Amino acid sequence: MNQATGVIFCLAYILGLISTAVPWGRYGILALGIAVAIALPKLLRKFTKNSVKVTKKRRSRQKENALEEPLEAREELSLLEMLPRAKWVWAVAGLVAFLASVYFAVRSPQPAIDDISKMIPAGGNTQEVAVTVRGRVVSTPRLTRSGRSQFWLETDLVSEINGGEGGAVVNRPVSGQLYVTVPLLQATGLYADNTIAVVGSLYKPQPPSNPGAFNFQAYLAREGAFAGLKGRQIDWTRENAIADVNRVNSQTAAFLEPSGMRPSKIQAMRQRIVRSQLSQLNVPEGPLIGAIALGKQAVDLPYNIRDYFVQAGLAHAIAASGTQVSMVLALVIALTRRFSKQLQFSFGAGALFLLVGLTGFEPSVCRAALMGFGTLFALVLNRQVKPLGLLLIAATILLLVNPLWIWDLGFQLSFLATLGLIVTTPPLMAKLDWMPPAIASILVVPIAASVWVLPLLLYVFSVVSPYSILVNIIAAPLLWILSIGGMVSALAGLIFPPAGSVLAQLLDYPAKGLIAIAQYFSQLPGNSVAVGQVSVFQVIALYILICWVWIGGRRKKEEGRRKKEEGRRKKEEGRGKREEGRGKKGKSRVISLPSFSSPWILPLAVVAGIAIIVLPAWHVQASLFQVTLLATSGEPVLVIQDRGKVALINSGDENTVRFTVLPFLQQQGVNSVNFAIATHGHLGLSGGWGKLLERLPIKTFYDNTAPKQIHRGNNQEFMTAVQSHQGVYFPLETNSTVDLGSTRLQLVNAEIPMVEFLVENRTWLLVGEMTPQEQKKLAATGTLKPAQVLWWSGKTLTAELLSAVGPQVAIASANEIDPETVAQLRQNKTQIFWTGRDGALQWTPAAGFKTTLESEENQTSFL
Repeated sequence: MNQATGVIFCLAYILGLISTAVPWGRYGILALGIAVAIALPKLLRKFTKNSVKVTKKRRSRQKENALEEPLEAREELSLLEMLPRAKWVWAVAGLVAFLASVYFAVRSPQPAIDDISKMIPAGGNTQEVAVTVRGRVVSTPRLTRSGRSQFWLETDLVSEINGGEGGAVVNRPVSGQLYVTVPLLQATGLYADNTIAVVGSLYKPQPPSNPGAFNFQAYLAREGAFAGLKGRQIDWTRENAIADVNRVNSQTAAFLEPSGMRPSKIQAMRQRIVRSQLSQLNVPEGPLIGAIALGKQAVDLPYNIRDYFVQAGLAHAIAASGTQVSMVLALVIALTRRFSKQLQFSFGAGALFLLVGLTGFEPSVCRAALMGFGTLFALVLNRQVKPLGLLLIAATILLLVNPLWIWDLGFQLSFLATLGLIVTTPPLMAKLDWMPPAIASILVVPIAASVWVLPLLLYVFSVVSPYSILVNIIAAPLLWILSIGGMVSALAGLIFPPAGSVLAQLLDYPAKGLIAIAQYFSQLPGNSVAVGQVSVFQVIALYILICWVWIGGRRKKEEGRRKKEEGRRKKEEGRGKREEGRGKKGKSRVISLPSFSSPWILPLAVVAGIAIIVLPAWHVQASLFQVTLLATSGEPVLVIQDRGKVALINSGDENTVRFTVLPFLQQQGVNSVNFAIATHGHLGLSGGWGKLLERLPIKTFYDNTAPKQIHRGNNQEFMTAVQSHQGVYFPLETNSTVDLGSTRLQLVNAEIPMVEFLVENRTWLLVGEMTPQEQKKLAATGTLKPAQVLWWSGKTLTAELLSAVGPQVAIASANEIDPETVAQLRQNKTQIFWTGRDGALQWTPAAGFKTTLESEENQTSFL
């Protein structure tokens, strides 16, 4: 099997894993392999025959000594000429791709018969199952955004406290992983591989209730977990209450005292390094240096600093990546250059194993480590390193070990960025050969990596950071200082902690500078631009453009090479015999990387790429009219998209904005809010509006001036914040009317509040919380107008109010609805939705109401 055949088999395996994105993918890829095996060899032979004819015709115009050379001598073979002609190669490649998709299905996690998630009854999302679970901790505890500690637990035994459908259960053997969160202090002194018991409540993760929201259920499934545990206490002493009698004698020591918990050797080394780096530094500078050296899995970096780096396009700086591996390997090879190659390999391999253990088995680190091993092997065998081949081999090995990584975002970004550095950096460096190499690399590396990961980031996040490349160029010197200094201080801290502390202290000001850069660019206007939902076809089109730019200059490069070859031959006309001898050596089977030779290819590709993203998004925005009622746990939130204009009714609290409102607006390609209306009371800048203003400008803000006083914050401070973003602030009083494009809003009652919307000639009525007596009094006044859609909090509605409004559709922003109200609505043949069951609701004039979550009781409403 030659090199080309091996490359085809590796690519076929990867393509087979990618085909699992669609249900019929495995059969499609098998059919494609059969079709290619039948048709491609014939096409390749025809192409080769035509290529030979062209070569003969070209040589017939050359001098006689050139004609005497063997055909295709010293000719650089094209990619098509290198492909194998044998049908069996392509047939086997199709079979490999098919088997890869089967292997993916076999390795995909599925709950076992005794999985702990089976203890949760059907519909368990509304029922708490209080349990005590024993198991082994399989990850280092991490700090969550809510201030709790999170870790993964491999379960062993469970005792049910309050009993489920089958009654109480004691010491029941179970299996499966759990996503566990506990109060921060409860996890103090807890390490991976410890065996513990956790008291808490089991729950099943639900699919996302809102468009664009994080899919927590899918995330747990990828990790092999199908349930979560909201822990209240870690039980260190009550082993006899949970343990199997046969195991008590051998495992009692694990539950006697917290002091009995001991970290593993690799965890102890990691702690030794982190503590030495943090001892003389403040937060967040200390954790930042630790994250740059060992990755964010080794240290808890404050979430506000993480947000700065992510929004500025510097997220790679605080994640374990190939940078650390490259630095460590280069340092080891430099220090051992006087030793034998076998010793260099041994020291290098040991350093790679140690670094992977310290940073954790992240895909990006494993990829870099495998490529590092390839480099060491090439050093020992005196072979030239081929980066592209090494990258392909590393990807294939990792996906053989864990095929699920094919859909891991870190894996995808790591390989795409490395591919960009390999194929894009050399031609760009050639264009900047007039600059010092060190400066040119600072400019080239961010561009080369960003171009190849941009389509994937657009597909996943629907957001692009315009300042990303500029920020990476500016921050590059500081990143190199902190990376090298962090690794050196980590090594010193591992050997002698005081030395590591002194070295880490020298990095204080560079760390402050990097944080200041990230914070400044993350807060600039336009630091992130939402492009809307990007389809798979758009992503494929973008990567076709990138590959076209990569290979588009090949023809001109070959023409230039031929001209140089002709010139060289003219100079060597008197050396016919030497030329003849060279001709007998045969052709050179080398595929060189093309460069950007055609000046028009790059600008044309940039324009086409922008058009691929912008034109569909512009068309959707210009023609879309959609009303979305988001599923929120607090105040009701409504988004009206009216042919390019966006109105936001209420924002919820800060967490609602961060996890619900902003992801939805980003997915829809919204970069500014034209109208913002606060119908309910808010807490000034401490509520969700302040968080929203940090990310999106609000052009016009209407504020209910008469909410309950307990909800009122500092109005003046909030008005100043709106105006600082070039927005206009207006008070909203009872009976005020606001035109929101083709939608009209009227504040019927500011105290309740009660708001009427006229949406495409349909009346929607938002009713705040009222007591039954207040509802009857309001209905008796005769001021309530009929409305097609009634929107309320899910609490009790009186028959008088329902009779006065007469809704055809009733929507509750709540997890549960008052049963008596449900009975009355059904009696009136009113269709009922509620966000706790149906998730977010979207309404368009053509399709009516559609739910985000599937429900057996509800069908789509075409109102």
